[in-house]
Amino acid sequence: MSDNHRTLTREVEATVIPAGDKLNLPEGMEVDITHRLGGNFTIVCDYGMFRILGKDADALGEEIPTADASAGAEAAADADHEGPPDDDAIWEALRSVFDPEIPVNIVDLGLIYSMDVKETEEGKYDVSVQMTLTAPGCGMGPAIAEDARSRVVTVPGVNEAQVDIVWDPPWHQDMISEAGKMELGLL
Repeated sequence: MSDNHRTLTREVEATVIPAGDKLNLPEGMEVDITHRLGGNFTIVCDYGMFRILGKDADALGEEIPTADASAGAEAAADADHEGPPDDDAIWEALRSVFDPEIPVNIVDLGLIYSMDVKETEEGKYDVSVQMTLTAPGCGMGPAIAEDARSRVVTVPGVNEAQVDIVWDPPWHQDMISEAGKMELGLL
């Protein structure tokens, strides 16, 4: 038995990959963890491939990833922040988001087309991100975009974040960074 083989200790909500539908997997189901990326888990079982959020790590017998466990502390630290958020910190937050089928973050996959910070009339800072997906039919798009949004709002100085999925220009493998290509064995 591998270190990645698990028996679910409780019923858990999972997202079907790549369809994006949500369903509950029953307690006692045998699964194998294929990825532990971006604070979430990709698992496979007799019924297919699924994503389980980090907040439900206990159902897999795993610790809740620190990105999820520290979100409350980051929000509290943000109360003392003044001025615009740091662009590099926003990009790092985006680098913590992964397509559940590909072990490369969405920035290095070339999925992020733009990131803009705008000051509101109230003197707060909102972030707008435009991203794409590797395939237009990917049902995981909304889940990936929500992961990105939820990570960006944890950056000190960010008031709100919006992540929109766009299709122009169409994504292609040349958009993958050199680091991403190395991770995927394309170099």
